[in-house]
Amino acid sequence: MAASTRVQVISLYKMMLTESKKFPSYNYRTYALRRIRDAFRANRTVEDPKTVERLMVEGQQTLALIQRQVAIGKMFETQKIVVEE
Repeated sequence: MAASTRVQVISLYKMMLTESKKFPSYNYRTYALRRIRDAFRANRTVEDPKTVERLMVEGQQTLALIQRQVAIGKMFETQKIVVEE
C-alpha cells in the first residue's frame, strides 16, 4: 500500500470512529464502533490497489450513512438506558 493511500485509510478510519461516537443511542454507538474496528482489522492485509480503492469507496459511503443516521438519531432522542447513566 502506498504511503498516501495508507494516510487516506487511516483518516477514513478515524473519521468513521469519530462520527460513530456521536450516535445518541448506546446500542447503535457500540455496534457501529465494533463493526468499524472489525472491518478494518479484517482488511488490514489487503495489498491489491483496486481492492483497496473499492474498499475506500465503500468506507466513504458508510461514513456518509453514519453521518445521516446520527443526524436522524438526534432528531428523535430516546431515554438513556441503565448502562449510560
